Amino acid sequence: MSGHGGPTAPDAGASRHLDYRVAHVTEQLAAGDLAELGVRIEIRGEAVLLTGTVPSMRCRDDVLRLAREELPGTPVHCDIVVADTSAPDHAEELE
Repeated sequence: MSGHGGPTAPDAGASRHLDYRVAHVTEQLAAGDLAELGVRIEIRGEAVLLTGTVPSMRCRDDVLRLAREELPGTPVHCDIVVADTSAPDHAEELE
């Protein structure tokens, strides 16, 4: 028998599918209601990792909720930092 395409790993299709789903989530983050460009989504094995900085805890929660809704069955790890927007408690000293 002659095969035109070499053997593929059993999970190669699943990996491509996850790539597509992650790209879709990235697009939704940038173009959707959140308009959040400060978040990166990386595939780490069978899971995804969210990293970046957002302006509020609510925004962080919304990003995490969206990722979990769009990636059911995929573990989602979140390392998103909330920016400190509080007023400084002392004057900055310039030299």
